[in-house]
Amino acid sequence: MNKEANIDDVQEPINNASAEVRQIIEQVCKLEKIRLDKKINSHINDDILRIVKDAVR
Repeated sequence: MNKEANIDDVQEPINNASAEVRQIIEQVCKLEKIRLDKKINSHINDDILRIVKDAVR
């Protein structure tokens, strides 16, 4: 199997998700990238909960 097929397999659930789910995934990924860039080791659960609540509203 080639790399392009593997990437498509990984992206498939995201591509087929509802707009709200994609929004949550994108925001959580951005948050995690910021945390990794700044080497922040604090808890992320509260931030993820806020993202989910905002998307559900």
